[in-house]
Amino acid sequence: MPGPGLRERKKLQTRQRLADVAFALFREHGFDNVTVAEIADAADVAVSTLFSYFPSKEALVFDEDEAYEQGLVAVVRERAEGVSIIDALEAQAARQLFGLSADRVVVEQFQELLADTPQLREYFERLKRRWEKSLAVAIAQEAGLPDDDVSAAALARCALDAVELGHDSGDPDTAIPILFARLRRGWRDFC
Repeated sequence: MPGPGLRERKKLQTRQRLADVAFALFREHGFDNVTVAEIADAADVAVSTLFSYFPSKEALVFDEDEAYEQGLVAVVRERAEGVSIIDALEAQAARQLFGLSADRVVVEQFQELLADTPQLREYFERLKRRWEKSLAVAIAQEAGLPDDDVSAAALARCALDAVELGHDSGDPDTAIPILFARLRRGWRDFC
């Protein structure tokens, strides 16, 4: 299957440039001290162009939001035959933590920006709830349960929180297997 065409690649480059410029400006001056117009100017685009890529200033910080959500759902739906839902989620958590450790400086800068900006923390919490809901529906459907099954929703929340807890533990390589072993005991029917 051929890759994206020139037009699509240019759109992706513009989107990435906007996110990178915004993040650099936010780190340097603080989220609240940077306007959308300043970001657009620094990225050499019109404000209307910026808003055609990102619906809000906060969305510039979370530029990989949709890809992350789609990836979570794909982990459950596209897992190999014989791989349990929890095993697939644990493998995803390990890959995600590996990516976080590989980009440690960027992750620390991101976390500092979040810690310093209540508006971004609120936005992030709303994103997590949306990711959680999408993951819960995928888990429920794969398990043959109704989309609003509470046990699937609880597993989705716990699996997402396990990544955060593992990262915060200081020793994610040890923490993630412990956390997912605990999840397996509570959700044997998803194993």
